[in-house]
Amino acid sequence: MTVFGIGVSYGVATLFAMFSGMPIAFALGAVAVVFMGIYMPAASLDTVTQNVYEEMASITLLSIPLFILKGAAIGKSRAGQDLYSALHAWLHRVPGGLGVANVFACALFAAMAGSSPATCSAIGSAGIPEMRKRGYSGGFAAGIIAAGGTLGILLPPSITMILFAVASEKSLGRLFLAGIGPGLLLVTLFGVYAVMRFRKEYAAASAAYDTTGAESAILVHDEFTMAERFSSLPRVLPFVLLLTGVMIALYGGYATPSETAGLGGLLALVLIALIYSVWRPSDLAPILTSTIRESTMLMLIIGMSLLYSYVMSYLHISQSAAESIVAMHLPRWELLVAILVMVVILGFFLPPVSIILMTAPIVLPPLRAANFDIIWFGIVMTIVMEMGLIHPPVGLNIFVIRNVAPDIPLRDVIFGTLPFVLLMMLAVLILCFVPDIATGFPDLVLGPEGSK
Repeated sequence: MTVFGIGVSYGVATLFAMFSGMPIAFALGAVAVVFMGIYMPAASLDTVTQNVYEEMASITLLSIPLFILKGAAIGKSRAGQDLYSALHAWLHRVPGGLGVANVFACALFAAMAGSSPATCSAIGSAGIPEMRKRGYSGGFAAGIIAAGGTLGILLPPSITMILFAVASEKSLGRLFLAGIGPGLLLVTLFGVYAVMRFRKEYAAASAAYDTTGAESAILVHDEFTMAERFSSLPRVLPFVLLLTGVMIALYGGYATPSETAGLGGLLALVLIALIYSVWRPSDLAPILTSTIRESTMLMLIIGMSLLYSYVMSYLHISQSAAESIVAMHLPRWELLVAILVMVVILGFFLPPVSIILMTAPIVLPPLRAANFDIIWFGIVMTIVMEMGLIHPPVGLNIFVIRNVAPDIPLRDVIFGTLPFVLLMMLAVLILCFVPDIATGFPDLVLGPEGSK
């Protein structure tokens, strides 16, 4: 069979395995092993475990469970809710300040946890009920949290960035720094939309009150004294200092990513023990259980995805696909659009972890040939994958929101996230015209790539 035929059958078999309801890790591993048995030497089956181990034997990947531990320690305590409450107290005078506070809370929590579902769950469990109580529509409240949660895969310490660094053989520190500018861009766009949407809902509620006398909680203004504002800070500041300290240790060259992750996880456990008295075995059990479950799931997906990519490479599927893309002689921007459209389509069915590990061998060679900055592309690709977290059919954050707020109809949740999908598209467009938003900060801190 030709390489093209093998590639088509490989893709069809993968889709069939995934749509059968099989977990993603097992689906990728099963397809890879079957094709190894059919098209590769029989002895290759004896090396499956060795291949998976060698592919995963990366010191960078060690940081993933440690960052997950830090996120679980914060997410399973009251730290997320206290962070949100403090931001609300300081932003309540801004029109739509509660919505803006949720956006900032998602960004800060994402920077501490590095996980999108954890951010959605921790901030959503406190933020959505408060927004609903104050008259925000269900779709608006759900959309803010679902979209804010996606920042978990863009802002450092992003687990997705760790995987992209491994797949592209690029500096993890440079990737982390490159995510800060675009992350702030998205926070700004989300915040501006929250203000505009609030004004619209406020105007509609005012018109309804003038005509029918129907009162809405959105018309009621919260007031906080200066003493109440400052009283909200003591529990929040230690975690902000933790975030700052971890970033200084990483970017200052004082610790490797794995050492930084371990330090962050340990300090997070110490902080929740001191501030929230979470130190008993019964208190720590949910944190450790969550860490083990999420780490095991992710590492299994990573291992099977790397095996899947190895088989693709051995059978020359990825090389042939890259050569075919190059042979089309597309102008560089049309090439980028074609690749991003492919990522969007994959995002309908796959999580970011699988998309990166499955597509990197295919898309990176032609992008390098077209002289694209791979660090910049990693950021753009991450934002495109963020869209997949808030649109069906996979839409992981949508299902997290459904668990946090089951009273909000699924239709409202989906329509509430669509404006944020458009904002992410706008962010990608801005990054295409102003790439320095992503590349300027790492060049400033670490120097231009290749200069050292």
